[in-house]
Amino acid sequence: MYGKKSFDWFSAGVILGILASVVPVATKYFIGASAGFAYLSALLTGFGAEPYVQRIAKSGTWEIYFIIGTLAGAFASSVINRDFKIQLIPERWRETKGSSKKRRMFWAFAGGFMILFGARLAGGCTSGHILSGGIQLAVSGMVFGTIALVTLFVTAKLFYGRK
Repeated sequence: MYGKKSFDWFSAGVILGILASVVPVATKYFIGASAGFAYLSALLTGFGAEPYVQRIAKSGTWEIYFIIGTLAGAFASSVINRDFKIQLIPERWRETKGSSKKRRMFWAFAGGFMILFGARLAGGCTSGHILSGGIQLAVSGMVFGTIALVTLFVTAKLFYGRK
């Protein structure tokens, strides 16, 4: 952990559990983000009349607000903890991969593209499958979560090595 202050894992888990339980009751939607990106992309590119876009219009709109709220919450947390800073290359990346901005931007884009593409193939993102699927005890959420964690550990080991 590189931040000076952070929630311990237990407190963060409790807060996340409360949030994942309250959000569906208050909004009628589960936590998710990938449909918001797909919906926003469709609106920005003019593909809003496609049947898929029409099908995700309500959840996509909700997820855009959720994404904005997530960004605002992360910003507020960093300001409260007095560790807000804009940085292109995180410390962990610099330690293991160097300080090349082009390399960092390439891998950030490639990773983001792969996770969003995979989320669309799976019919939902990590937050939708793991968080929302997990609290519903959905088999798809449990399977996705298990595979995502195993893939995370293997990828981190291959990408970062022993450092």
